[in-house]
Amino acid sequence: MMKKTLLSVMLAAVTLCACNTTGKKTSETKENGTAPATETVDKTQTEETTEAVDDTKAPDFTLDDINGKPLALSSMRGKYVIIDFWGSWCPWCIKGFPGLKASYAKYKEKLEILGVDCRDTEEKWKAAVEEYALPWLQVRCADEELQALAMKYSLEAFPTKVVVDPEGKLVKVVVGEDPNFYPYLDELLGK
Repeated sequence: MMKKTLLSVMLAAVTLCACNTTGKKTSETKENGTAPATETVDKTQTEETTEAVDDTKAPDFTLDDINGKPLALSSMRGKYVIIDFWGSWCPWCIKGFPGLKASYAKYKEKLEILGVDCRDTEEKWKAAVEEYALPWLQVRCADEELQALAMKYSLEAFPTKVVVDPEGKLVKVVVGEDPNFYPYLDELLGK
């Protein structure tokens, strides 16, 4: 009986296991659908899923797109941009794809989405983009670059969605898969 209970607990822990930015495993998963991005997570900052940002420029970065070509965030000025930090290993990231697809289809004249894959091999990343038929721009952040990018964006968990306005200013950061994010986009872009 004790072995069965211990085995069940261990299996549950492995099932909920998520990767952090240092490549180590952690078994912490949040109720709001997040997997930690770093080994140490300040719980007071991750309990709030949505945060407004005041007039701060989005840090620029350049990563290779799905065709191996460099793509800079700054090249997307003129439209709103959602930077979606995700990974194929993250069930909450995958859960958000239908909402992102609907918003992208509805607002693609005003909106670009930049999917930033984290913690995947190039093969797993490309397979996931194909499997989930993601129509927006995709780049991959290699493990050795993730720590620096996570620091630029105070990335705490996956998924994280960052909204950038057409001038390149941070507008909102949403940690986890928050269903209120999509009505927020309707309010922001439906003007």
